Amino acid sequence: MSFLIPLSVFFPLLCAGIFIAVRNKIGTHFGVCLYTAVVMIVSGILNVLIAVFSASEELKFVLVKITDSVSLSFKADNLSIVFALLMSLMFITVGFYSFDYMKHEENTKRFYLFYMCLMGILSGMYYASDLVSLYLFYEMMTLFSLPLVLHSLTKEAISAGFKYLFYSIGGALLSLMAIFVIYSMSDVHEFTAGGFIDSSMVSGKEGLLLVFVFLAIIGFGCKAGLFPMHDWLPVAHPIAPAPASALLSGIITKSGVLAIIRVVFYSVGADFIKGTWVQYAWMILALITVFMGSMLAFRENGLKKRLAFSTVSQVSYVLFGLSVMNPVAILGALLHVIFHSIIKDDLFLVSGSIIHNTGVTTCDGLNGIGKKMPISIISFTVSSIALIGIPPASGFISKWFLAEGALTSDIGPLAYIGPAILLVSALLTAGYLLPVMIDGFFKGKDEEEKSFSHEAKPLSLVPIVLLATLALFFGIFPGTVTGILQEIAGSMMP
Repeated sequence: MSFLIPLSVFFPLLCAGIFIAVRNKIGTHFGVCLYTAVVMIVSGILNVLIAVFSASEELKFVLVKITDSVSLSFKADNLSIVFALLMSLMFITVGFYSFDYMKHEENTKRFYLFYMCLMGILSGMYYASDLVSLYLFYEMMTLFSLPLVLHSLTKEAISAGFKYLFYSIGGALLSLMAIFVIYSMSDVHEFTAGGFIDSSMVSGKEGLLLVFVFLAIIGFGCKAGLFPMHDWLPVAHPIAPAPASALLSGIITKSGVLAIIRVVFYSVGADFIKGTWVQYAWMILALITVFMGSMLAFRENGLKKRLAFSTVSQVSYVLFGLSVMNPVAILGALLHVIFHSIIKDDLFLVSGSIIHNTGVTTCDGLNGIGKKMPISIISFTVSSIALIGIPPASGFISKWFLAEGALTSDIGPLAYIGPAILLVSALLTAGYLLPVMIDGFFKGKDEEEKSFSHEAKPLSLVPIVLLATLALFFGIFPGTVTGILQEIAGSMMP
């Protein structure tokens, strides 16, 4: 069943190619949406099948052998399966939301062309069995997600797209240099829990390897919004259409997280980094990003830009948990990957509906909007509570494990500073999300009701409600995902 992996990668790409050939014959928006829906669903089913069959057999596939030591190859392990299933869920949910949202947009065929391509490219990145394969699809992800940022082709969109591209290429070059050095330290390059580097080849070059591992963390951290490579994110997210903003925040940022995991825990090995300056520098950068992102979100009035700054902060919760290098903290980080994707996608979809239906783009202009869009604002409230970390919503579970992992780790003062900053960030999160929820249901005395606003249409509303429900469900029943994630966390810290 190993053929399922390349099929999950190339099926959406092949369908995108066919779409280019027949797009002029698909004259209606309904036809485009139907075609995209079939591609999304089949791609999701392929990833589910990979998860099922990988439980009983090892799924590996070598596509091209470039040299004796370098190949383009795929392998399904628990980590790649979790990311692939999460990606499929988010793409299908956001895709159905987009069918109504994009109806009034221009160039929708171009949007869905790259939407389909991204599903295949992300599958290729997740199932990559080595750093070269991962890097190839990582770069393709940048190029094929760029048109989603550029979609409107306004001056602002083009500027945001160039910034996204500039930061992404800069980060990727740092990572590529690190890959060259890591490959020189071993004759075997397949991802292995605990790392594959050869200690005899590293001997005497430990300092060099540490420098380049840190460069890889900074480079791949660009996609995850890690300071100082974060500045593209609050520019690109707000300018893109709401479905693209959701995917950029919920999925594309997590691809940077996956790449860091593959470098640190599956290539070099956590034991090599733990206790070194790289670990502490990584933790400090993550904590700076957590606090900075929350503070900037608190001060921002634009709705989508506030959510974008929030993503800068929240994804670094994940990076902090990984940098602690403790199984409990890593479990919290992996949980937050899933929960943040669900929560932030929901928040961006609701904000897209608000902007689409009312034209209001600022947080202080939403007074009374809940009277016209009650289901959307209730969903926004549930997801906001989850992001803040109020029980029983899902964000509480992941943040609990992050704090517990830090407090029980041998990382000196950072064992207490880290959870303290996470708590301050949670308070700031409440400060920039709760007013939106409160104002949404209570009209200000100087505000007129927005008679021109209305609830989102069912095709958009169902994904919004589904994601809000999942944000609550995983908080009440965390055992549905903690089992497999505990196994992954345990393997990352053998």
